[in-house]
Amino acid sequence: MKVVIQRCKNAQVTVNEEVVGRIGEGLMVLVGVTHEDEEKDVKYLADKVAGLRIFEDEHEKMNFSVQDISGAILSVSQFTLYGDSRKGKRPNFMAAAKPDKAEMLYEAFNRELAAKGLQVETGVFGAMMDVSLTNWGPVTIIIDSRN
Repeated sequence: MKVVIQRCKNAQVTVNEEVVGRIGEGLMVLVGVTHEDEEKDVKYLADKVAGLRIFEDEHEKMNFSVQDISGAILSVSQFTLYGDSRKGKRPNFMAAAKPDKAEMLYEAFNRELAAKGLQVETGVFGAMMDVSLTNWGPVTIIIDSRN
């Protein structure tokens, strides 16, 4: 699994001009799943995301996690994280997991985060979504459970 995490002041996802998920301060998380991923990848990334210390303390040091600041998470499925553009100009997405597996692990990831006491908002799996956020910093981190 691979996630792109953006520390945000606010974020929202819209499907068919309807807001389906919205948060204030917290993390915007794009989530990609590949063929080999399993439950251990879900747990690893949920622990990393929940505990990642990228929020500043009173000394402007990144010492606080999203849990520490009582922040929220907007989680959006993103198969294009596994796009391969090494050949040609059009990426292929053969490394992305099939939708049934990807949705199962994506939902498990969101449940793991919620079980840690976090407010988790989501997009709609497989839908065409418009995502907007105010990236705070900017701070953007990429984590791959396989690296």
